Amino acid sequence: MAAPVAALIPAPRPSADGDVVSVLPDLFVPAGCQWLSTTAGRVALEGYSWMQAVHWVAGSGLYVPRRHRSHGPRAFGATTVRVAQELAQLSPCRPGIGYLVRRTGLSERSVEYHLGMLREAGLLAYIVKGTRVRGERAQASEFARMIPVEFDAALGIRTVLRDDTAPAYTRAVCGIAETSRERMAELARKAARKVRRPRSKASSRTSAKASVRGAERDVVTAVSGEARCTPMQVGTSTGSSAGGTYSPPEELASGEAKSPIPKKSTKQAGGRRKLNKVGRRFQLAKELVQELDWLRGCSVPRIAWVARGVADAGWTVTDVRGWLHLRGEATRVRRGSGLLAVLLANAENVLDTPAKRTEAVDQWRGAQEATRRHRIEQVRARTERYDNDWTGPTSHRVQQEVAAAFAKVRETPNGGRAALSADDEATVIYSETTPATAGVHGLTDEEITETRNDARQRLMMGDTSPLTVAVDTLGRETAEQLYGPALVRRGLQLAHGARSSLMTYGSR
Repeated sequence: MAAPVAALIPAPRPSADGDVVSVLPDLFVPAGCQWLSTTAGRVALEGYSWMQAVHWVAGSGLYVPRRHRSHGPRAFGATTVRVAQELAQLSPCRPGIGYLVRRTGLSERSVEYHLGMLREAGLLAYIVKGTRVRGERAQASEFARMIPVEFDAALGIRTVLRDDTAPAYTRAVCGIAETSRERMAELARKAARKVRRPRSKASSRTSAKASVRGAERDVVTAVSGEARCTPMQVGTSTGSSAGGTYSPPEELASGEAKSPIPKKSTKQAGGRRKLNKVGRRFQLAKELVQELDWLRGCSVPRIAWVARGVADAGWTVTDVRGWLHLRGEATRVRRGSGLLAVLLANAENVLDTPAKRTEAVDQWRGAQEATRRHRIEQVRARTERYDNDWTGPTSHRVQQEVAAAFAKVRETPNGGRAALSADDEATVIYSETTPATAGVHGLTDEEITETRNDARQRLMMGDTSPLTVAVDTLGRETAEQLYGPALVRRGLQLAHGARSSLMTYGSR
């Protein structure tokens, strides 16, 4: 059995010749009657009819929050209607506080206040109350959308309980007063229209005055005896258009309406806003962190502060890379932001013109292309050496000719000695009368030292071709006499590791 509530149940309809006005009391449902099993209202079958009741409560002024003097909202206003709009779209109505915070933009405390106001106004009733147990997931409350008794009494809506065994909140509408049709049509238009978030909060005095005006407007005359209506016609009638006039907007010859207040666009023609000085600094810093490997993981705000000079001078990330190529990059980096600060010192004064920066970028791109070609040649030489069926010659004279030819080919594209000329061909191609010299005989100490230094430098760069070619063509013993046992052993170890899938090379 439903518990009693502080609401006036509509009295029996007076006679037709009487003109009696029923005055409704204030809306308030105590906490004990805010459950589906104890409520006096009826369940709204869908969100549209429920929003009609919400707009009626908002405009009637019958509900006044009990906590308005200490904290919380002071009236049932547009914010509460906006929260109700979100609830009307849920099925089942089980909203979480976080969901309503994201949808409405309100704080958690404000959402709780407005949910409490909807319950106190008789528009919501608990089906299951949410729980918060430590160590378990929080459960959201499930509500039933209710239409209060005061709404039915004010608009002369008649209800009937079709099943005697069903609870009282399942009663259905069976009629409405003829005098309330225009008011119901107005509520229907409001229910179909969405309430947007207001740009500026209205003052408490304005909200209170609006509530008083709504209360004066919603005093309804009692239903007469001749009023008859079917449930299918509830809320479907249309209001008269003679109550107000509409002035069409002023149109130009092109057919476009002329707005009295011109709109000022904050966007450029491309669709993006123009960056200011700080925005350009952060944009350059983000690109540097993405482009340079030794800046990975660095803080973007710190890099923006370090590169503020070149960013303010209009440098791009390509200009910065060209300048770093001129300065030279370190092989071992301990703190990327500190190294960048040292390398960019006075950069905007040295390359103070776009022409100078373009020249630096061209040099950097040329070096990148040379490095790329060098890597391609290394991979190609290694592939040809290990993938083909060519075997080295057994004659010492032919071995020397092959080694000299390979050395000339390697030095020519790397900016070393000049290309093969007639004098070089005379030294490479031996005549039949030249005696065969095996090993390192005929080479001076300076030539041997220069050869070893060149092989050592190439080995540090990962190129083992001089050592492996010497071992393949001259033999292990002669190669050790030329380059030294330690250098030959290290080169063969690296060459063997390059062919293994268990070893990879990379830069630190």
